[in-house]
Amino acid sequence: MWLSNFTLVLPDEVVDQGSVRIEDGVIAEIRPELAEAATFEGGGRLLMPGFVDLHGDMIEREIAPRPNATMPIDFGIHELDKKLAAAGITTAYAAVSFATESVYGHVRSLETTSAVIKGINSLRDHLLIDHRVHARYEITNVGAAATLERLLEDGFVDMVSLTDHTPGQGQYNNIEAYLLSMSERRGITREAAEEVLARRIALRHDLDIEHKLRDIIGLSLKHKLSLASHDDDSAEKVAEMFDLGVTISEFPVTLPAAEEARRRGLWTLMGAPNALRGQSMSGNLSALDAAGAGLLGIIAADYHPAAFVPAIFKIAEVAKGGLPAAVAMATAGAARAAGLTDRGEIAVGQKADLVAVEHGVVHRIRATFRNGRVVYSDGTLHPLMAMSA
Repeated sequence: MWLSNFTLVLPDEVVDQGSVRIEDGVIAEIRPELAEAATFEGGGRLLMPGFVDLHGDMIEREIAPRPNATMPIDFGIHELDKKLAAAGITTAYAAVSFATESVYGHVRSLETTSAVIKGINSLRDHLLIDHRVHARYEITNVGAAATLERLLEDGFVDMVSLTDHTPGQGQYNNIEAYLLSMSERRGITREAAEEVLARRIALRHDLDIEHKLRDIIGLSLKHKLSLASHDDDSAEKVAEMFDLGVTISEFPVTLPAAEEARRRGLWTLMGAPNALRGQSMSGNLSALDAAGAGLLGIIAADYHPAAFVPAIFKIAEVAKGGLPAAVAMATAGAARAAGLTDRGEIAVGQKADLVAVEHGVVHRIRATFRNGRVVYSDGTLHPLMAMSA
């Protein structure tokens, strides 16, 4: 099958009127010219590798779209699958949380989190895109360690991150902002929010965290999983995480943390919504500032998968290397950080996971291919031929 007359975003350059031949789900040939017999005629639209999302929180919203409206887990996974394909994501790591307490309530309970992980594993061969599991281990939730350990030993987890949402550091290093946010989100008084704050800080100091943390890290490394830290707020915190075996620094909240992560050779990951908006929701480091300083290695969907494409074009304006470098943050960079070498580039031998993008005032995804098969199309690229391909 030939895809012809596309603007190809290759690892180091952009090629106009290029063509890609696909055989058995793999890129077999690339030409900087039009193909004579094409299954899809691109009309000059951009062709990028499929996006590899290492951190997507969206499954929770599919299962519980409202606080008291719970949907079946299998249904939620299938619905998310369609949305991710339409967003150009071809490999997705569902970031499921093992948290101590959360405004998400039962959706982040041990029972529900375990069921989601098992559901993804049981359905993965029947979904449009490649779904994997990113287990977010809240280090203060030592009671969850045994459950996560079983899931790791059973091979149900593909990536692990170490999170610490204790107020006064990390994402919540601004105590006053934390109290205000807590009061607004939970609809409680400031006094009640201060009680929650005191309880969480006390919990962090009272628990025997170190022993369970090292068990989780040991199992992750035993199974050769990528290990990430979360919300690093200082060079010292990055150094500590590096010594534990972390290879990815997720959402560094300060410039010194991002600088230290890159100095130590860690992948730095930030949210596509942050890049699109030009600022963090929490007032922390801007992904665009990090990209402009050469400190950003990966972008992830975080909470909004549709942000990938516009974020790429925003980053391309400030990052050294332009569009190819920005695309690599959503594709090859993410894939390599996760230990995946078979996807993420338009290159011979790589999986034919591809996204056709129309560049405009609103950048639009016209089609998504996984292993050379159309998994999403808006009908723009010859829909009759797409159905017969």
